[in-house]
Amino acid sequence: MNTSNYIIRNAVPLEFEKIGQLLIQVYSQLEGFPKENEQPNYYKMLANIGDFTKHPETELLVAVDEKNTILGAVVYFNDMQYYGSGGIATQEQNSAGFRLLGVDNNARGKGIGKLLTQECIKKTSENNRKQLIIHSTLSMKTAWKMYENIGFKRSEDLDFMQGELAVFGFRLPVIS
Repeated sequence: MNTSNYIIRNAVPLEFEKIGQLLIQVYSQLEGFPKENEQPNYYKMLANIGDFTKHPETELLVAVDEKNTILGAVVYFNDMQYYGSGGIATQEQNSAGFRLLGVDNNARGKGIGKLLTQECIKKTSENNRKQLIIHSTLSMKTAWKMYENIGFKRSEDLDFMQGELAVFGFRLPVIS
């Protein structure tokens, strides 16, 4: 796997719509994940992914190749009050989080998700946060393995239900 051909950077507003479309495609194809007709507000949030950047200390990161093709994206929150999930995660102090990581089907298996995750870990450390918080679902078991290999640990206190969908919390202690 050669990840040196990819760049992780902040998305620009002209890319927001394309990133939203990518995330809708990724999430709608997950086996067992709610479809748009089941959770329309979730998919509306994905379509308007750039809106997260209106919050302080919130970044929409993209992975691009040498042709500037968007291969994946994630939203990084340096302040958990803007994280926008259910459960108690938004109350976590001195913590960062990321949500809505997605990688284009054609770019899977190339380390893009891991690069985006590592950039979030780096930002968490640079911002002197004590931990990085994420959530996942059973439909995302492939990502779970990656997160656990990086060092994330399940945190049942962060679990919640999104409608009928069980959402599972993870924490990674970060050394600044």
